[in-house]
Amino acid sequence: MDLAFTAEEQQFRETIRSWVRENLPTDISQKVHNALHLTRDDMQRWAKILGKQGWLGHAWPREFGGPGWNSVQKHLFEEECALAGAPRVVPFGPVMVAPVIMAFGNAEQQKRFLPDIASGEVWWSQGYSEPGSGSDLASVKCRAERQGNTYLVNGQKTWTTLGQYGEWIFCLVRTSNEGKPQTGISFLLIDMKSPGVSVRPIIMLDGTPEVNEVFFDNVVVPAENLIGEENKGWTYAKHLLSHERTNIADVNRTKRELERLKRIAKAEGVYDDTRFRDEIAKLEVDVVALEMLVLRVLAAEKSGKNSLDIAGLLKIRGSEIQQRYSELMMLAAGPFALPLIHEAMEAGWQGDSAVARCAPLASTYFNLRKTTIYGGSNEVQRNIVSQTVLG
Repeated sequence: MDLAFTAEEQQFRETIRSWVRENLPTDISQKVHNALHLTRDDMQRWAKILGKQGWLGHAWPREFGGPGWNSVQKHLFEEECALAGAPRVVPFGPVMVAPVIMAFGNAEQQKRFLPDIASGEVWWSQGYSEPGSGSDLASVKCRAERQGNTYLVNGQKTWTTLGQYGEWIFCLVRTSNEGKPQTGISFLLIDMKSPGVSVRPIIMLDGTPEVNEVFFDNVVVPAENLIGEENKGWTYAKHLLSHERTNIADVNRTKRELERLKRIAKAEGVYDDTRFRDEIAKLEVDVVALEMLVLRVLAAEKSGKNSLDIAGLLKIRGSEIQQRYSELMMLAAGPFALPLIHEAMEAGWQGDSAVARCAPLASTYFNLRKTTIYGGSNEVQRNIVSQTVLG
């Protein structure tokens, strides 16, 4: 196993770094480096820039309009974007539903949906969780009743991230109550502009509506929007979740935030405290270990070997590390982590003071409490990992 990058891979890194430096808008990167609120326009602007270059679907094969990069090239691209301060690509379209459409959709669905996802023109949302159906995803109740060439959808989804911006949503819907719960689920694509679809924001602790409830009241959906076979949606959902859990780990963003933690600690005068610096050192060791785990997978893929199915393990470690760095940032900032006045921040009130570095830190800390729950709670993921290892 060789974890070192080749000369060709290093050259690829330099190419990506140069392109990102030239094309990433400065106002967006400044927001990312300071953990400030990104608007829909900010995220969509970067998505369209990547789409124009053909890199929004950077993990896609050439046959579907992607660059056809290997696993190492994909990793290097993600790392350079993260370190430069690029927004994290909103994953629901290019990272999550697109691979499902590629793997299980028919040719007409691929032709219809993939180009708009690749260009960044259409904003997708995810309709998985429901009240009482989060980690126990097989218990979804949102119903889709077949009526000739359409489905009539009734029910509710919740915790729909950035659903207020959604134009299309992919949903797990119940099409049968016979047999095991998993066998009666289907995978349906729904136009969120359809009559009967309504979105209600859930205001979080930091005052933002990052997540939403989505209601379906007699929503008519063409049967041609069904992916694959009816009642086989659980298979497609598991395919998608492996992409989501690997994406949650996001070791590249974590490396960027580790450097930000050090900057804050030095600016606030706590970096000289041996005990605090020890905590940073322990975190850095775990970040390097997580990166080594990712590189082991990449090395296995590059050599043609079957890589371990470690999406759950990456999710566990990555999410816990995110919570740790956010807590250390808040502790380093002390009282300066508390102020959060959105209108003032958007107006540029922070300036170059300590408040500028620290104002969003408490809200970031609270926001990242969710990472060990969504995408399959870490408790459930530990059970899955133990079953895989121990049988």
